[in-house]
Amino acid sequence: MQRKPLALAILLSCAGLAPAAHADDAKLKAEVEALRAEVAELRGIVQQMQAQRAQAPASTAPAAATAVASSAPSAAVSAGAPAASIAAPQAPTTTAGQPLPGTGSSGLALGANTSLWGYGQIGYNRPTNSAGDTRADLSRAVIGFNHVFDEATRVYGEIEWEHAIASSSDQGETEVEQLYVEHTLAPNYGVRVGLVLVPLGLLNEHHEPGYFYGVERNFVETAIIPSTWREGGVAMYGNTESGFNWNVGIGTGPNLGAWDPAADEGRASPLGSIHQELQLAKARDLSMYAAANWQGLPGLQLGGGVFTGKIGQGDAALPVNRSRLVLGEAHLRWQPGPFDISALYTRGTISNTQDLNLQFLGQPTPVPKSFWGGYVQGAWRALEWGSNSSLAPFLRYEMFNTGAAYAAQPQGLGTPALPTQRVWTLGANYYLNPSVVFKIDYQKFRYEDLVLGYGNRFDLGLGYQF
Repeated sequence: MQRKPLALAILLSCAGLAPAAHADDAKLKAEVEALRAEVAELRGIVQQMQAQRAQAPASTAPAAATAVASSAPSAAVSAGAPAASIAAPQAPTTTAGQPLPGTGSSGLALGANTSLWGYGQIGYNRPTNSAGDTRADLSRAVIGFNHVFDEATRVYGEIEWEHAIASSSDQGETEVEQLYVEHTLAPNYGVRVGLVLVPLGLLNEHHEPGYFYGVERNFVETAIIPSTWREGGVAMYGNTESGFNWNVGIGTGPNLGAWDPAADEGRASPLGSIHQELQLAKARDLSMYAAANWQGLPGLQLGGGVFTGKIGQGDAALPVNRSRLVLGEAHLRWQPGPFDISALYTRGTISNTQDLNLQFLGQPTPVPKSFWGGYVQGAWRALEWGSNSSLAPFLRYEMFNTGAAYAAQPQGLGTPALPTQRVWTLGANYYLNPSVVFKIDYQKFRYEDLVLGYGNRFDLGLGYQF
């Protein structure tokens, strides 16, 4: 009875079949077990990444600040830091790679999904020809917050206090500078709804003291582009792998009916005097904007944008219903090695102002037909101490005119154009560390106008962000 199985085994062994089948089964079983182990490991990694992404305020929390990814004067991630990039914080980005407007450095985590940050600025301004007008001021103090609802949705806001004290008898004020909900629709684009910064220029979206050179923000991006300029509405943003990012939106606009021809505000900043900041904003006439930047080469940023819309807001008491604002700008920023070179040009027009200015005859500040400005700036990271401190001297030249032309009027009643202001600013930013900067500069003006703050002066400043 045992000979047949033994003989069969010997026959199969000789044929080489039994051992081969057994070996194949063992090999197959080993491969299956290995695959199971790899799948289990991959599942664990994915679950861990999902948990971390859901918990971290990541793409949202202000990570740090360089001008740019977008601002020191700049706007987008690799385009980077102020000249002293060794000390200037890096600008955070959204999941679509867009720079987060106005964020501080690393922020303070209050929990898995909530973070706080802030920034502030103190300045000392001493006119060389009018020492009695010397001023020291806590220009601003800002607290920002970010809360992540889920991996695609967050709320972002900033509250600002200006000039130390806000009351009915003081010049300070409290304001909401930004407040919007952002939702990521895909890895490279998303949508924001609320009070958002208009994405024009190098400064408006990123205006913290570590992002710009000099004690005060430049005149072109305050007098012509009224930084910080914000509007309520809906915006979409996105980017591409080639380094192109974009931002388009629709929402509120300025209110020309609020123009005060007896005040100096319109001469200081035509749009700054009538932008509504979403304070019970008249919204019959909506505006649109579109902006784009290209950063396909390391250290280079090229961009521009346009804002347009009717600004009469249905005011029946004034002939403003046909008036339209168009403001455009183009900018460049290049950061080769220790150098930081930037340039910007902007121009705005307000149409159909003839009839309105006829009602303002005899008043000092009619509505301009056009206004413009531009600057070039160069900075150099000259000295570095360790990995935190650096010194960046800079030079900036600005030209701007808030009343370059006025609509034609009957002979003898027209308004002559304002003279073009020219300003040289020479100074330095000393970055004690990525979050604290000391500043010094001297500004020389072509002509003096102390009412508007135009006059040769010496400035000192301190800024921080966290």
